[in-house]
Amino acid sequence: MQPLPGWLSFLKGSKVGLGLDLQGGTHLIMQVDTDQAVVNYLEINADEMRRALRKENVKSPKVERKGDGLTVTVPADQREKTLDVVGRLFPNFKTGDTETVDGNLVLPLTMAPAEVAQIKESAVEQSLETIRNRVDQFGVSEPVIQRQGERDILIQLPGIQDPQRAKSLIGKTAVLAFKLVRDVNAEPIASGSQPMPAGTQVLYEVDKLPTGERKKGQALVVETQTLMTGDVVTDARVRPGDLPNSRIVSIDFNARGARLFGEITAANVNRRLAIVLDDTIYSAPVIKEAIPGGKAVISGSFTPDEAKDLAIVLRSGALPAPVTVAEERTVGPSLGADSIEKGIRSFVVGGLLVIVFMIIYYRFAGLLADLAMIWNVLFLLAGLAAFGATLTLPGIAGIVLTLGMAVDANVLINERIREELRLGKTARAAIDAGYDRALPSIIDTHITTILSGIILFQFGSGPIKGFAVTLCIGLASSLFTATVGTRLVWDYLLQRWRIQTVSI
Repeated sequence: MQPLPGWLSFLKGSKVGLGLDLQGGTHLIMQVDTDQAVVNYLEINADEMRRALRKENVKSPKVERKGDGLTVTVPADQREKTLDVVGRLFPNFKTGDTETVDGNLVLPLTMAPAEVAQIKESAVEQSLETIRNRVDQFGVSEPVIQRQGERDILIQLPGIQDPQRAKSLIGKTAVLAFKLVRDVNAEPIASGSQPMPAGTQVLYEVDKLPTGERKKGQALVVETQTLMTGDVVTDARVRPGDLPNSRIVSIDFNARGARLFGEITAANVNRRLAIVLDDTIYSAPVIKEAIPGGKAVISGSFTPDEAKDLAIVLRSGALPAPVTVAEERTVGPSLGADSIEKGIRSFVVGGLLVIVFMIIYYRFAGLLADLAMIWNVLFLLAGLAAFGATLTLPGIAGIVLTLGMAVDANVLINERIREELRLGKTARAAIDAGYDRALPSIIDTHITTILSGIILFQFGSGPIKGFAVTLCIGLASSLFTATVGTRLVWDYLLQRWRIQTVSI
């Protein structure tokens, strides 16, 4: 089969996809923790402010998050320099009343309510985009992903019958961090029998049971300082591992990440580097030599699906805030199969009644109208497949409405032809006059309904859009088959067979 030319590349599919209500799938409502997004924003600014103060030679700066703001503590003699740095580099914070405690200046910083609202709004919008990227790479056809209310996101995944995997993929925060492992016995520290070394924390490796279930594995003591984060990752792909049927995830860094990774590995040869995702250690290999190539590998006992999902979340980036499942529903395929069966049965019964009635009432002209209706259905289905549209229950309602209007258009034409024949005109004159008189009414009704469909598509969502797409394609097809398709048949009969009477 020859590929489509470039200017027809917008024609996507080869078959009509079915929506969630027809083939089943997963329905989720995820809730974004916007309060945590504000906390994350404050933590990031606290870290940046600490570095900026040190860079400007402010002595012993201490920046902490307190509630919805920050508190800067510096020696009292650093007041002017501190106020200058904060006011110049962090204008989004409002300076409160300072006080002096034990010879130190304590400077409270707060954010305006509008700034907090903007952070929450951005968190939801960024989460929506990140989830959309993950679902697109997951390979779901025609998903519904849209915002609902202040912090909810509606997700409908047609054909996905494994909601657990979908939730795991969508809800993973995916904060990637590279941290050095301390060469100490972690078990007594994790149990609390030994104190935690300064500047460290206990994280756990992920372990896999023979049943495939994952659990908390060995504890490791890692340094709290993050050497690199996931913002330098440009690509992540699944590769075959060294063991049979094993998988690894290969990560590519950008130029800054490649330089950082080379420096880190060169400075820490023979130490273990933990690759941490959402506070879980996925891999902690020993650095044997400097790695300047800008690549890293996450190894583990991954199944192909787990490795694929991990690569997707790394490629699509981290969520700005945790998301939780507020509502979960799985639509079984049996419900969709019942709907399809009932829809087909009602369509066949209704269509046969219309076909028989048209033939009895209009004779050959009725048969021609029936052929136009069948062409209309075929063109409609071809249009849905070509544009990659998804057929849903509202879409089936759009098909029924389209067929009704197609039959109505042919009735208008046939009635006008009958009127002309009653006036004693010839077959040619009656057909010409009948089409000319019916055409304005047909165009008016079809164009106005198509415009309504375009408005529904622009401002509607989910099933409403499916209904609008079906309606617009069906009406465009109906307009062509009723006014051009049937007219071509009449013209052929008049010229080729020179018919003198019209069977109508």
